[in-house]
Amino acid sequence: MTRIKLAALAAAAIAFASPALAKSLTVGANVGNVPWEFQDASSEIVGFEVELVREVAKRMGYDDVQVENIPFNGLFSAVQSGRIDAAISSITITKKRLESVSFAQPYYDSDQSLSVLKASGIQGLSGLKGKVVGVDTGSTGDIYATAHETELGLSEIRRFEGLSPAMLDLAAGRIDGYISDIPAVAYYIKDKPDYAVVERIPTGEQYSIMFAKDSPLVAEATKAITELKTDGFLAQLHEKWFGTKPDASTSTVKVADAPKL
Repeated sequence: MTRIKLAALAAAAIAFASPALAKSLTVGANVGNVPWEFQDASSEIVGFEVELVREVAKRMGYDDVQVENIPFNGLFSAVQSGRIDAAISSITITKKRLESVSFAQPYYDSDQSLSVLKASGIQGLSGLKGKVVGVDTGSTGDIYATAHETELGLSEIRRFEGLSPAMLDLAAGRIDGYISDIPAVAYYIKDKPDYAVVERIPTGEQYSIMFAKDSPLVAEATKAITELKTDGFLAQLHEKWFGTKPDASTSTVKVADAPKL
């Protein structure tokens, strides 16, 4: 066999075995966002949205999902620049965000919440006058607190990169309250009796996977999410992570179109 044939065979073998041939989806996530995406005891990234996006990617024809840990506020520029293909982190669909990014159909309905230490005596938003409130940078909680800062009489808004550091500062008395997504907080404090959610803040939010503006992946992901709703995968995932079946009226069950302006 000639050297040329040997070289060609070797190149073909390398190409066949190369992991570069695998179709991989790069997904950004603010890891530490319990129960959506966080590290378990073995440092593996797990969570509701991690399982969801892996299944969505599989049904879109991807062989693998690479999760890249990015602070919440950085997810938007990472998607827009093409550094990542998609982003998750209980990202709320808003008209403002739809001006610069796109979303697949929603899969979870939520509101904001005010959580405090029970010993603080704060009973709700009306008790925040002169208090320091924590939020996640760039989140809808941040948007809400900033818009109502004067009305609530806040002395300061402190911004965090994720729920865990905010809750630690709440426990240490460095902030007086924390405004964030209610499901994440409820999951976090379920075995921590010193904390309490004292007010639900109705915002009518819906979460979805975020993509670059007008990305063709939006239609593919929306189709995959429809399958996950109709075959019961999403309902089972909800029951696994939250302990209850989703309400039939929510976006975890109801099929929808990808949102548009």
